[in-house]
Amino acid sequence: MRAVIQRVTRCSVTIGGELRSSIGRGLAVLVAVEESDTREDADWMAAKIGKMRLFDDGTGVMNLSLTQTGGEIMIISQFTLFASTKKGNRPSYIRAAPPSYAVPLYEYFIERAAVECATVPQTGLFGADMQVELVNDGPVTILIDSKNRE
Repeated sequence: MRAVIQRVTRCSVTIGGELRSSIGRGLAVLVAVEESDTREDADWMAAKIGKMRLFDDGTGVMNLSLTQTGGEIMIISQFTLFASTKKGNRPSYIRAAPPSYAVPLYEYFIERAAVECATVPQTGLFGADMQVELVNDGPVTILIDSKNRE
């Protein structure tokens, strides 16, 4: 699994002109699944996001986690995170898992994030044409990959 995590002051997802979900201060997480991913990858990623210290403490140092601040989380599927740009100018998405595999693991990840982040995640809609609006706070943007646990 691969994710882009952004610290936000707000984030919303609109589909077909209708607001689907929104959050205030917290994390916007764009997540992609590949066919080699398992529940272990989702468990690791959810735990990592829940514990990651991306919020300022009283001295202005990023020393607090989402759970410590009581922040919210928005989880949005984004298969394009597995784009390969190695050849030509048109990205290939062959590494992204097909929906039949990705959807159950994405939904499991949302369940695990609810536990690890101690909040009910707001979400986009898997496979939908979404308009995501957010205000990146900092800016703080982190890329994590369950296959490259740096």
